[in-house]
Amino acid sequence: MPMENLLSLKRLLIQVSKPVFAIQNTDGLQFITKDNEYFAKTFKENRLHHIKAFVPGVSPENLGDDRFKKRHSLKYPYIAGAMANGITSAAMVKTMAENGMMGFFGAGGLSIDKIKKNIIEITNALKDKPFGFNLIHSLGDPAHEMATVELYLKYNIRLVSAAAFMRMTPALVYYRIKGIYEDNKGCVVTPNNIIAKVSRIEIARQFFSPPPEKLVNILLEKNLITKNEAKLSRHIPMAQDLTAEADSGGHTDNRPALALLPTMISLKNEYMKIYNYKEPLCVGLAGGIATPRSAAAAFSMGADYILTGSINQSCVEAGVCEDVKTMLCRAEQADVAMAPAADMFEIGAKVQVLKRGTMFPVRADKLYKLYQSHNSFYEIDEKSKQEIQEKILQTSFEEAWDVTKEFFHKTGNIKEIEKARNNPKHKMALVFRSYLGLSSKWAIQGIPQRKMDYQIWCGPAIGAFNQWVKGSFLENHENRRAAEIALNLMMGACICIRASILKAQGIELPFEATSFKPLKRKEILACI
Repeated sequence: MPMENLLSLKRLLIQVSKPVFAIQNTDGLQFITKDNEYFAKTFKENRLHHIKAFVPGVSPENLGDDRFKKRHSLKYPYIAGAMANGITSAAMVKTMAENGMMGFFGAGGLSIDKIKKNIIEITNALKDKPFGFNLIHSLGDPAHEMATVELYLKYNIRLVSAAAFMRMTPALVYYRIKGIYEDNKGCVVTPNNIIAKVSRIEIARQFFSPPPEKLVNILLEKNLITKNEAKLSRHIPMAQDLTAEADSGGHTDNRPALALLPTMISLKNEYMKIYNYKEPLCVGLAGGIATPRSAAAAFSMGADYILTGSINQSCVEAGVCEDVKTMLCRAEQADVAMAPAADMFEIGAKVQVLKRGTMFPVRADKLYKLYQSHNSFYEIDEKSKQEIQEKILQTSFEEAWDVTKEFFHKTGNIKEIEKARNNPKHKMALVFRSYLGLSSKWAIQGIPQRKMDYQIWCGPAIGAFNQWVKGSFLENHENRRAAEIALNLMMGACICIRASILKAQGIELPFEATSFKPLKRKEILACI
């Protein structure tokens, strides 16, 4: 392709809202946008030509599902996922909403008081703009899960991201059906909405089904819901929207997106027929979305929206220390590893974390293996005990237990302390879990003497993102802003989709014509 035509095509493809025509005539192949004067002149002169290919305008607003965007008052089908401990901060939630997107505050792992403080800050700032809060399943502390739900209901938080659920719980069902009613047209209205995040089809089935009757009856018996709310709950799904979570940071089953998303879309269609829901179910994709091509692939496969997580953690608005952001900017795709999870340590659940620049994955794995093979900390060999106390806990086991015990006293979870007194293996688990829990807080706070113990949740997406932005203004974390990154991903996705349409019509495209490097926000908005 001549250089002149190449530059013309690249210039036209980036004007994503304008159509492109590939015209074959005696002068060769030309690329133009819709130009009535050109066609009129060509017709009048009777020149030989034909339209070899046509590409419609595809702007970021056209991506995804219109019904999903309308349901949540979004301009763009883009969500910044809820990274726990406030990593997806109030600042990030606000900037996403102000740019026509959605952010979920990372409430997982935070106290009720801290969640309340952020609810007040965000609701006061955003009012009617779209936002949500995370609701993470608390396997070992259902009281905290219920307290979080009660807080959300009290402050009219109308949208939650339900994460790490293995089954439906009373708290989750309570949130979903509280306040539902039938309007004067006979339609069931649900004030409280859930976007579920799942990677297993058996869990997706539960979210696409109505609330379990058994749990509804329990809530009814406790007078938490009315008979009418219980009755109407039969006509709604637990979650109207579901994010298929592929290989991602934090809790993950490392599922391949190419297999996971089509499975969830097929399930969505099946359950729409089974239950004949009035409102459509929607499925989005998360995990590995970090470049224009991966975003384009998600939408091309039928994703109603996309959700990002790992790449947002290196942004200005992320609630982590500067040192962690620098570490993330240097990461490559292979610089991640699976490590034991703090919240589900005993059952062997794992999270995906950064391994470059930290010893956390190795140390956490050692603790879990020792827990598995011993019934008490004092059964462990002397060399390993010394390493744990000096290098990992950096204190004696009993002193670490005193700190752990104090934590459970403060949270009111006395049953864990009582269980540990009678079960030395459980006591060991709680101390080891304490290290795992604190390691993420050290990373957030930036405790220098604990740098080798930083637990930084991220998936291989961060490496792909760093490769894409290399040499651009987004290479350094000081310039990374969540909404600007989102706009670049969607803009790039539009270019990739338009290029694919041309290629499918037999137009050979050199890489230079379709490559897209990040642009500043103003430059993007000028093109769409």
